[in-house]
Amino acid sequence: MAFQIINSIISWFLKKRKHQIELFLKYPIDVQDELLLKLVHTAKNTKFGKEKNFAQIKNHTDFTRNVPIQKYETFEPLIERCRKGEQNLFWPTDIKWFAKSSGTTNAKSKFIPVSDEALEYCHMKAGKDMLCLYINNNEDTQLFTGKGLRLGGSSDVYQDNNSYFGDLSAIIIENMPFWADFSSAPSQEVALMSDWETKMDAIIDETIDEDITSLAGVPSWMLVLLNRVLERSGKENILQVWPNLEVYFHGGVNFNPYREQYKKIIPKDSFKYYEIYNASEGFFAIQDRNNSKELLLMLDYGIFYEFIPMSDYKGENSKTITLADVKKDIDYALIITTNGGLWRYLIGDTIRFTSIEPYRIKITGRTKHYINVFGEELNIENVEDALKLACEKTTATIADYTVGPIFMEGKEKGGHEWVIEFTKKPDSMGYFSEILDNALKSINSDYEAKRYLNITLMAPKVHQAEEGLFYKWLKQKNKLGGQHKVPRLSNSRDFVDELIVLMKS
Repeated sequence: MAFQIINSIISWFLKKRKHQIELFLKYPIDVQDELLLKLVHTAKNTKFGKEKNFAQIKNHTDFTRNVPIQKYETFEPLIERCRKGEQNLFWPTDIKWFAKSSGTTNAKSKFIPVSDEALEYCHMKAGKDMLCLYINNNEDTQLFTGKGLRLGGSSDVYQDNNSYFGDLSAIIIENMPFWADFSSAPSQEVALMSDWETKMDAIIDETIDEDITSLAGVPSWMLVLLNRVLERSGKENILQVWPNLEVYFHGGVNFNPYREQYKKIIPKDSFKYYEIYNASEGFFAIQDRNNSKELLLMLDYGIFYEFIPMSDYKGENSKTITLADVKKDIDYALIITTNGGLWRYLIGDTIRFTSIEPYRIKITGRTKHYINVFGEELNIENVEDALKLACEKTTATIADYTVGPIFMEGKEKGGHEWVIEFTKKPDSMGYFSEILDNALKSINSDYEAKRYLNITLMAPKVHQAEEGLFYKWLKQKNKLGGQHKVPRLSNSRDFVDELIVLMKS
């Protein structure tokens, strides 16, 4: 009875937020325009604000004239100064938290500033909204009669130069309100463990006998955990362990490759899947309807949005449009200005509007080539640098290559499958593969984390293609010459499978 009362009280509290959401649904452009001017006014006396003459900015046209589009590399010097203790550089309130993340930069890791405002009015607010939208769509939910199992990153929070850095999930857990911690599992101590193997066992120890009603985390990591729960319990499916489980909140990577596997281990037709779109830089969109593949763009989190049509994309030299001018079914690069002090920041994601009344989106990819099935976020620069090193170490040279995922199947781990055509072959393909794998670990911390002890990613599987394979493949597709290129990185197996079939023919 007590749990039912708690469930009713928390549900009532969260549902109240729906009226505020309805405000930006009704007046989306006004909300965004007012937000831009508020952000500019708030930061006008910072170093960046004075340099860009924020005090004179009256509208979006002024804003784009005064402030160029920023990539991490161009903003990094200010971020590093802030990490060393300087304040009021790009945001007026003191910033002590930095979300450590790999991205599309030459650096192994980047450090995204997380202000108190970003924590409270973006990330924390979004967590409550995620629950609010779910509860409003499912009036009979019993979510708070049990606990939500949260699976964050495997990094702890570290201190350096009087600032703190770690995975965004670890930073959020460190700053969670008491009521959220009360309704969640595992404990904060376990959630912040840095060693993944130890953490997995500790999570299972703490949760296997709990009444878990919801899951939240990245699909690849969560699947590993759930399979271990089944191994430990000896059960055939997760509902035999947690019979009241009703929803999985997921994000971070494309869910489609995992969907069928989740259906097998959670065999319940009424089970709900709710997708979110967040990153170290901010929380952007939430699925707002049951059984939907569209995400509602959240417009009152202290994030002002701009968009670049990918047909006109020129990186930092691109012209942007605002929400008022977007159209459906066009891919846009996303530019964000945030209450964490990021100004016209090119995040690297591409999205497509599926609706403009209200503004709903789908995530369509990245502005650069990448592979991100397991949260590894490998981009073309990472791969090219690693291949260069592997070739130097083995005196090999490469004509063409492509990389695709090996999807998890049951208890089988995921991985990357490479098809490489050499003009000069290495003496040992095993040694070449080992160098390639180690180089990728050294370049990309997310890949390194997923490869740790082979927990999520196996060592790469590399095929040596015969001479002319890629030419033959392109010829079959009538794509010889011109601008046709071999796709380097893909989140699907389409290209790899076709090439392997061709190798065997």
